Formats: sequence, C-alpha cells, structure tokens
Amino acid sequence: MKTLRVELGERSYDIRIERGLTDRVGEFVAPKGGKAFVITDSNVAPHYLGRAVGSLESAGLKVRSVTLPAGEKTKSFNTLPMLYSLALEFGLTRSDAVVTLGGGVIGDLGGFMAATYMRGVQFVQIPTSLLAQVDSSVGGKVGVDLPEGKNLVGAFHQPSCVLIDPDTLSTLPDGFIADGMGEVIKYGCIKDEKLFELLEGINGDKSQLFKHIDDIIYTCVDIKRRVVEQDERESGERKLLNFGHTYGHALEKLSGFEMSHGAAVAMGMEYITRISESKGQTAAGCAERIGGVCRAFSLNERPSADIDGVIAAVKNDKKSGKGGLDVVLLERIGKAYVYRTTADYFRGQL
Repeated sequence: MKTLRVELGERSYDIRIERGLTDRVGEFVAPKGGKAFVITDSNVAPHYLGRAVGSLESAGLKVRSVTLPAGEKTKSFNTLPMLYSLALEFGLTRSDAVVTLGGGVIGDLGGFMAATYMRGVQFVQIPTSLLAQVDSSVGGKVGVDLPEGKNLVGAFHQPSCVLIDPDTLSTLPDGFIADGMGEVIKYGCIKDEKLFELLEGINGDKSQLFKHIDDIIYTCVDIKRRVVEQDERESGERKLLNFGHTYGHALEKLSGFEMSHGAAVAMGMEYITRISESKGQTAAGCAERIGGVCRAFSLNERPSADIDGVIAAVKNDKKSGKGGLDVVLLERIGKAYVYRTTADYFRGQL
C-alpha cells in the first residue's frame, strides 16, 4: 500500500492507494460500531457496492446505501433533499460517516451532502473512476451544479480519508478512461514535464497506460496533495489546478452537461494555450503538444465553440469578479502561472 498524508492540521488525512482495497474499506472507516451512509451510482453499484458494503459491515458498521442515476445531471441541488431525508430516516448522526463510492459526480455530491447535513459530518472518498482517483477525490472541494453553471454551489469539506483501488479502473469503458486522462494531462502541463513526456511516449496505448497507471495516480495525487497543503482555499497556488477549466466549464454548461469534463478540459487547455502562445505569453509549440497528447488519448475534439456563449458562461464562473478573471497559462510544459484578465481574453487572436 502507498500512503500519502495531506497535512492540514486537525483536518489532516491519509490517501491510501492499493489494488484490491475495495474489499478492505471497512478497516479505514470510523467510527466502529457506528453507521455508514453509502452513496453510489448505477454504473458502479453492480461492480463494487456489494464488496464495499460487505467490508463495512464486517468492520461492525451499520450500512445504508443509495444508488443514484449515473451522469452529471445527478450532481444537482435538487438531488440533495432526497439524500438528507434518507439519512435522517437511517438515523445518521454527526458521529457517523457518509461514504462516496464512485466518480467525481458522486464524490462532489456526497461530499457536499456531508458538508451540509447537520452542519457537517465526516465522509470517506472511495473514487472508482480515473478522474476521481487522480483529482476530484483529493482536496475537499465539494459541490453541485446549477442550470447557470458547474459547481456554483459548494464548500470546502476535507474527507477523513481517501481510499483508491486502481483495480476499479478495469471495469471502466474507454470513454471514462479518456475523461480521466484530461486531468492527468493537466498535471503534466502545470507541474510535471516528465509526466507529460511519459504520456507522449505512451501515445494512447491502453496496455502501456495501465502498465504505468499506479505510478501515474500516485504522481497526480502527490502533486495535488502538495498544492492543497500550500493553499487549501484556493487563494493562490491552488488556482493552477484550474488550467483549462474556465473554458472547459463553459463548454460543459453550453452542452447541457452532456460533454464529459475531461474532454472539455482538454479543449480548454489547448484553446487557451493557443491564445497565450499568440500573445507571446507561452513558449511556442506547447499548444500543439497538448493537442497531440489529448487526441492520442481519444480526447479528439479540436477547440471550437460559440465564443459569445463561452464568454457569457465565463462571466458566471466562480473565478470571475469585479477585479477581472483569473486564468491559468503555461510558461512552458511543466510550469504554469495565474494571469489576471477579463472574459474577453477568450476571444483571442487565433
């Protein structure tokens, strides 16, 4: 087992990475003898719910599970009242735990439910998608979408632990692997040129990707852990994790949340880098390399959209305010910085 510690004082927690960990989650969920309210979705439940629940019950916890429809539309404010009611019916208290078993949608939604139910209960992240394992399960950002945009209602609520089982990736359809690769590529772009070069070398070969996947997960999680320790509430360094996300979130919103997050981020990374290159803010050739590695991993869309619609959506983004808009640019592959501008930056000069 590989273990990383997120050092946040009294909110510190461990991230554990081990194949087969789904069958041992009960060992790490406290309190013993308490209750666990497990939230999952219709894609994950047939594969892993029984195993996780069995482990929790073997550890002496009373378990209630709820299976939600898979997909981004579940991450809605309107889903929450049902979850609160089921938790109350189960008798869940502040001494018990919410357990999220699934991808980013379930982790974000369940985490926000945990942050707001009885003013906050502990929760455990068991991410089963590549995107959730390398990114969204770590760092305490939880929330739901509104019709006006993605993640507009949320909180910072750190998990009590994160349990990552790379074996769960074996049941993911290829589209979900591609979705997660959008975030993996992002980490190479902003912080780790060697990771980016590894991905270029793999060149979309799934067998080679899975040969390296444990180390890739560890590298991405370790980058995020270090960033979160420096800047838990996203006032500085943590903003770098939003590379490609401002444009990407706009695309997701314009698609009615039908576009996957990874595909949208991939388009956002390439698009904004083409703009920054044209302005001399980024080393030449970075956008072409980003586009190449994204398309190698089946993130095939080239960046194009109704730019007026994108700009209108960007103006509702959390990172936009009276003082302007913070966007993340690359100095070069492996080194990113925050640039203060306005939404009109996305019109560019391509």
